[in-house]
Formats: sequence, structure tokens, C-alpha cells
Amino acid sequence: MWILILFFGMSILSVIAYKYFPVYLTPLMVIRCCEQIKNGEKLKLKHEWKDLEDISNHMPIAALSAEDYRFIYHNGFSKAGIKRALEHNDGKHVSIGGSTISQQTAKNVFLWPNKNWFRKGLEAYYTILIETFWNKHRIMEVYLNSIEMGNGIYGVEAAAREHFGCSAKDLTRQQSALIAASLPNPRECNITSPNKHLLNYQKIILNKMTKNANQFPSEEEIKVIRKKDMDDRDNDEYRSDILSRILRWN
Repeated sequence: MWILILFFGMSILSVIAYKYFPVYLTPLMVIRCCEQIKNGEKLKLKHEWKDLEDISNHMPIAALSAEDYRFIYHNGFSKAGIKRALEHNDGKHVSIGGSTISQQTAKNVFLWPNKNWFRKGLEAYYTILIETFWNKHRIMEVYLNSIEMGNGIYGVEAAAREHFGCSAKDLTRQQSALIAASLPNPRECNITSPNKHLLNYQKIILNKMTKNANQFPSEEEIKVIRKKDMDDRDNDEYRSDILSRILRWN
């Protein structure tokens, strides 16, 4: 009993703390460093925290377009993603995650990368916590700063410096889309010398981004968008295209 109380207490306190403080180190960073040492590789860990205001406006839009176009609408979970995952996964292993940006953030910051139902259960728990205590801006900010973006590279600032020789603030639409295109498999994708598959995916993301606004909406705009979405659910003409709604509200 005391172990459970301690776990819940510590997990809630850690989520509240990360609402205000930058995330400088994650379990995944430690795991990757241990793997490098075990494999006799040179230790590599590049990471630099940047506030969302110091990241190119194109980057969160590219992330939305590539990873989770309903990020602003949902409360951490995608019904379509969950349905797809349940259809493809067996009772013991998870081959398709269907994870939202919120779920990925929970995994990246608090958990380890293994795919099993126990870890997915903890991921769901932490997703509920960050959706409760953080706003969408904070989730996106932590996501862009903590996600793995290459071998030993974490966060968009490190990725921008490594691949383009610029800061995250100066990333172009094309560069942001290319980084977003690599997110499904960042350790295998070569952003510096992208192959045909990666370039094709970049074009798809850029096409989605053209339907969007030039910047991530403010928290007040997000509240208006979500309220409008709830009001429209009773309307026969309701459409769930978040990108076009962001454009209208900006």
C-alpha cells in the first residue's frame, strides 16, 4: 500500500514540477547512453532546452501535421489510434502504438521505450496527468525538447544544430517538415542526406502544413477552437480537420 501511495505521490509531484521547470534529462537519454557504453561506442548526448517562443513557428505545425493532427482537440488519446492499435496488437505485445503527441511526451519524459502492455498502461496514466496539469502549449514545448531526433540527439535545438547548423528559431518550413518526417524512426533516418522515402514524406507533411496557419495558436485560441469543436459536434456539417480550424481562428 505504501509503495502505491509513494508512486502516486512522486509521479504527481514530478508532473507538477515539470510544468514549471525545463526537462534536462529523461530515462531514454540515460538508456541510450548505457547502450552506447555497452556497445563500445563514443558517448553522444546532445540536448539543449528551448522555450516554445524560441523555436521556429513551423516546427510545432510540422509536428502536428506528421504525428497528431487532432492534438488540440483531444484530451490525450485518439480513438482512431486506439482502435487501430487494438486491431493489430495481440494480448502480450504492442506492435502498433497509435500514440498521440501527449502519449509520446509522457513516454519520452517519464518512461522507457519498450513496447508492452504494462508500459502502455503507465503511459496512459502519465498522459492523463500531463493533460490534467499542463496546457497544450506546455505539452508541445516539452515534446519538442525531449523527443529523440537522431542517434544521441534529443530535442529540436540539438537536431537543428546537428543537421542544419542553425538554431531551432531559424528552422525553415522545409527543414521543420524534414525533421518531422524522421520522427517515426529518427535513429535510422539520415536528415543530412535524406533518401527518396524521407523526401516523399516531407512533401506530404509540407502539403498538410500549407492548410495551416503560420504559427501554433495561443492557449486562448486553443480554448476557443475546442469550444467551437464541442458546439459543432451536434451539427451535421461538422468536420474534424484541425488544420483548417486553426487557420480560420487565426
